[in-house]
Amino acid sequence: MLVDADACPRAVREVLERVAMRGRIELVLVANRPLRTARAAGVRAVRADDGFDAADRLIVEQAGPGDLAITSDVPLAAELAGRGVTVLTPRGEEITEDNAGERLASRNLAESLRAGGEPTGGPAPFGARDRRAFADALDRALTRLGRRAHGAV
Repeated sequence: MLVDADACPRAVREVLERVAMRGRIELVLVANRPLRTARAAGVRAVRADDGFDAADRLIVEQAGPGDLAITSDVPLAAELAGRGVTVLTPRGEEITEDNAGERLASRNLAESLRAGGEPTGGPAPFGARDRRAFADALDRALTRLGRRAHGAV
């Protein structure tokens, strides 16, 4: 499992660490800053070089078909999905080749509106329902990939 950890909620990282430890699944948290991680075999943090999209580039280089990536970065998610990577957002939504174009269009429209001074609001605060949705989606994705989550929450 590869995680774009810079904007990943702590609750999601905790779920991922617990699943990785229970299921003996490798977990790589990639960020542009130092991260604290669980001290367990198979769980590691990788600090990307400084620079625009350095963490994204590192994830793209490391991920391949059959891998699972977690990111809220829509362009990164679209690129990974196009390479056969299973992609989940921290809210448990799956980004696929089929829905990535729509996601990119929505993101670009919101970005354009913001650039024009239009308030678009941001995402709702991350809560218990989001954590549960992520844990359920993670369990389904790992099962589909042939790995056992052993109780994600």
